[in-house]
Order: sequence, then structure tokens, then C-alpha cells
Amino acid sequence: MSRAADGPSWKTILAFGAIYFLWGGSFLAIRVGVQEVPPLLFAALRFSTAGFILYCWGLGRGQVSPTREQWGWVSLLAFLIFVLDYGFLFWAEQRVPSGVAAVMLALIPAFTALSEIVLLGTQRLTVRLALALAVGVAGVAVLMSRSLELGGAPVDRLGAAALIFAAFSWSVASALSRKVPLPESRIMSSGAQMLVGGGFLTVAAAGLGQLGGFHPAAVSARAWTALLYLIVPASIIAFTAYVWLIQRESPTKVGTYAYVNPVVAVLLGYFLAGEALDLRTMLGTVCVLISVLVITLTPAAARKPDA
Repeated sequence: MSRAADGPSWKTILAFGAIYFLWGGSFLAIRVGVQEVPPLLFAALRFSTAGFILYCWGLGRGQVSPTREQWGWVSLLAFLIFVLDYGFLFWAEQRVPSGVAAVMLALIPAFTALSEIVLLGTQRLTVRLALALAVGVAGVAVLMSRSLELGGAPVDRLGAAALIFAAFSWSVASALSRKVPLPESRIMSSGAQMLVGGGFLTVAAAGLGQLGGFHPAAVSARAWTALLYLIVPASIIAFTAYVWLIQRESPTKVGTYAYVNPVVAVLLGYFLAGEALDLRTMLGTVCVLISVLVITLTPAAARKPDA
């Protein structure tokens, strides 16, 4: 009997559950942690630890460490992803509810499409893509608008701007990662990027004086639990599941996490943290998710062949 007839295996179901729910829950864990630990330091603790574990795991499996050239590109991507994307995300979650932060980070596919059009020239702007981008922008406008009478408070504009910049930084890194030489092993590549990114975040946290005001003994068990969640389930387990899935399922199918994570984050924020789930949040979320869905399902014909 064929695999299609048998249906997905229990391993496949668990792997999808991991990237859907463990990644979706990471936004609430960030929100919990940054209420007590300086944001860049909290991010540094997460990625330095997870990166070290993944890097050592890769070496233990006989995978080759990045070459000198690859370390250079790893460092550039680490700066874009972990300092400019995650650094701004962790900072913004001091001001923006975790569910809304997840919704705005869901714009990454939209910015990635723009990066491919403007920076790489590997995709062309079609009417379908333009409409999808417009719907995504409308969703963000709904979340931020002070004039629409939809109930609930508009998103903090400075926090929203940080999240938009974070999504844009990730998209640039995503576009570049398709063109630059990186380790063949996804585990080694991601472990090296997390490790370097954690180092950059530590330097940034020190430069901003976040280390001096940090007193571990004053941090609650709740915040330490959030950090443990971000290191193990959200970084190591979910990433391993993603690597396993991407080798067995279509990228489009695996990419569905991009519009499941925000829903999970919004619901967790509502039920576990008392975050608002008003008409404004629901309408903005729907607009962004429609945009992401259309963009991720854009036919290959809309893409230009590589030069």
C-alpha cells in the first residue's frame, strides 16, 4: 500500500504539531521573559545556549564545521536574523501583546517576496502578489489605526515599527541565504548562526547596559521556565522537527506553519495571558493571514528563473 493511501505517519503528525504549536507558543514565552529580564540579554541566553547545543550536536554527528568563508556569511546572516529580527522582536514584546507580535511577524513571507523582487530579481510582481501584499498592509493598518472604531486599543506604534523592521530584516536574510555559501547541514548551519547571533546579542546587551542591571536571583521561576521553553521545545525540538519535515514533505506544506503560528499565539495570549481578542485583533489577523496564504501559495510561474 502506498504512503499516500496509508496517510501521514505518527512521526509526521508529531513533527507538524511541533512546528505549529511549539513555535506558536514561543511568542508568549518571550512576552513572559522580557517582563523580568532585559530583552537583548534574554534573547542572548536563548540563542547562545541553543546554538551551542546544536553546533556540538552537529560536530558529534560528524558534520563539518563552516569554512572561513562560510563563517563570514554565517555572521552576516546571524546579525540580520538574531540582532535585527529577534533583538527587535524581544524588545517590542515589552510593548506589544504576544499574539499581535506573532501576527505582524507573519508578514515575513510578504517582505521575502519583496526582497526577491527588489534585491534578487528572482520573482516578478504580479497582480495577485500585489493584491496579497496590499491585504497584508491593510491588516497592519487595522492593528495600528487610531481612527477605526473597532474596539480595543491600537498597537503601540513604536513597538509595531520594531516588529515591521524585524520582519523585513528576516526577509532580507532569507533572500540572501539562498545565494550565499553556507554549510550543507541545516543543523550545523543553524547552530552556527544561533551561536554567533547569541554572541552578537550579548555584546549588544552589554553595550546598552543590560548586563549591569541583571540580577539572576531576582528572576522568577516563571521567567526561567519561559527561557527553558524557548531553548529546548521552541529552538531545539521544533527546529529538529522542521529539518526532518523539509526533507520529507513539500516546502509549501511545511510552510503552513507561517499562518498557523499566529493563530496559536493569539489564542494562547488570550487564554493564558489575558490578552485582548477584540474585533480589531481578529480583523487585522485575518487580513495578514490571507496575505500570507496567497503569497505562500503563489504559483511557481510567478517566479523568474535563476540567472
